[in-house]
Amino acid sequence: MALLLSLWGPLTTGIAVALSQSTTQLADFVRRSVELAALATSWAVFRYLRRQPGITDERADRLRRIATVAVALAMTASGTVMLVLVITRLRAFAPGGDVRLGLLIALLGLVVNGVFWRRYLGMVRERPDDLIDAQRRLYRAKVAVDAGVIVALSTVLWAPEHPLTRWVDLGGSVVVGVYLLASAWQTVWGKAPAALAAADRA
Repeated sequence: MALLLSLWGPLTTGIAVALSQSTTQLADFVRRSVELAALATSWAVFRYLRRQPGITDERADRLRRIATVAVALAMTASGTVMLVLVITRLRAFAPGGDVRLGLLIALLGLVVNGVFWRRYLGMVRERPDDLIDAQRRLYRAKVAVDAGVIVALSTVLWAPEHPLTRWVDLGGSVVVGVYLLASAWQTVWGKAPAALAAADRA
């Protein structure tokens, strides 16, 4: 279900990018595209493990690690792209255009990703698993990014000519980019799934 819902993300966000001039919007498009690839990898690994009951623990752990690293790479790529876009647009950039579609997508994404985040959290709480926990971390990051996108695009929509709007748009990308990089690091080198699930509950 998560994969099917995510398939529409890059397409709709790509259309939104064509309608606006927002740095955050462009970064969001790249993020959704890379995350879709990571989600597809995790789904393929999970499906394979479910259909191979006789697989050795060593091989299963190796495949789970591959999927976890894929998620971390997706977050790293997204965070890096956001920061690079900010650097390239520091001098000559003025946000504008029609950001309503992008704002709507971000609002819907916040709700859907929030539901999946809590769902994966419940699954990890019942049975700690690195593969599922990587998805929990990914969707927690997606919720944070969607919230940042909503703030930035709302500012562009309501006050496109205000001097602070440019810095809100760029600053939102910086905050989200740093958060994604930190989440990627934690996904690979962080605490055990059970400990992180307890932290999320708190």
